[in-house]
Amino acid sequence: MLIKKPATIKSSEITDEAIYLRRREFLQTSAGLGLLPFVKTAAAKTGASLQHVKNAKLSSSEKPTAYESITSYNNFYEFGTDKESPAKYANRLTTEPWSIVIDGAVNKPGRYQLEDILKPHTLEERIYRLRCVERWSMVVPWIGFSLADLIKRFEPTSKAKYVQFTTLYRPKEMIGQQRGVLNWPYVEGLRMDEAMHPLTMLAVGLYGKVMPNQNGAPIRLVVPWKYGYKSIKSIVKISFTEQEPPTTWNLSAPSEYGFYSNVNPQVDHPRWSQRKERRIGEFLRRDTLMFNGYADEVAHLYKGMDLRKYY
Repeated sequence: MLIKKPATIKSSEITDEAIYLRRREFLQTSAGLGLLPFVKTAAAKTGASLQHVKNAKLSSSEKPTAYESITSYNNFYEFGTDKESPAKYANRLTTEPWSIVIDGAVNKPGRYQLEDILKPHTLEERIYRLRCVERWSMVVPWIGFSLADLIKRFEPTSKAKYVQFTTLYRPKEMIGQQRGVLNWPYVEGLRMDEAMHPLTMLAVGLYGKVMPNQNGAPIRLVVPWKYGYKSIKSIVKISFTEQEPPTTWNLSAPSEYGFYSNVNPQVDHPRWSQRKERRIGEFLRRDTLMFNGYADEVAHLYKGMDLRKYY
């Protein structure tokens, strides 16, 4: 459906068609290559492109939000609590070299360099809706691969019921960590079936380019049916646990932020309604969709659960 552009929308919020279509130059001709060339993160500043394979089956058909909006309007408290601070200060973050610790209930624990984490995987483009608890949303063309594929490599044991993720803690570069607004480092978690769901991905780029620092470089989680704060950024540790792991926002404000953090317009945040959202680049608010519009794919994960209690 075509939507007439209100005169109040800034030109900077409209996708530059030439920029977006340029991604097609880098599409792989075969999904069977199994090749993921690792582009040095420092190249993100020059707009380096990533080779990738589009996975239309897992993508939204909606028009992506403008690159300029995605990279300048962010929640990343490690660089400040307002939306503009991440783009302003994230250039201080050193993302090379980068390693990720894998521990807990797995047969292959250890510290792995990011290059080794990425090597076996084929990159995919997935256009996913991103919904934030503050009632705004975006449509982002992420570049990454299924978290499930990575999990299988490390062979979780039968005790692995949950997956916990930890963000980098480096206050000298992540200046928001110099303030006690949250307990650092930032931690998040998923139930194992959520982590293994085909929609759940680890992203290393967006709009066909290396992930900008303010969006979670060099690697972040994307769980499209949950609120954005669940999609933890700049991951340095992945732990497999038997018990439900603590999560940063649940620890900070348990009455407002539950472990599951599923988009549910029927459950209000204590301070505002979740029934409407504003898509960045649009003038009018739209209805919030159950599970952010992914109910057909994920509702079965929560069958029999009281979603007002397990919010």
